[in-house]
Amino acid sequence: MSAKPTPPTHLPDPGNVREVLAYWIRLLRVEKGWSQERLAHECELDRTYVSAVERCRWNIALANIERLAQALGVEPWTLLKPPEQAIKPARKTARKTPAKA
Repeated sequence: MSAKPTPPTHLPDPGNVREVLAYWIRLLRVEKGWSQERLAHECELDRTYVSAVERCRWNIALANIERLAQALGVEPWTLLKPPEQAIKPARKTARKTPAKA
């Protein structure tokens, strides 16, 4: 029995393209309920390659980004777009009363 795939635990650094790519690949793969092996099969890639890309260990060719995107059902550019960062709630500020003339 294999372990259930788990989504990424944190948002990637938006300035690190490999982290962004790894984030989307893992998130989309998990949303489909696929193992790395299943994704690799769908893309005709090796499972160890998919694993290394998800762990930011290898650079990836554009052709492989296209293969992964097609298998995951998204446009290739979406795998390179940083996810929206969590919006922090606005801080409450003390309301200043206008100075009287």
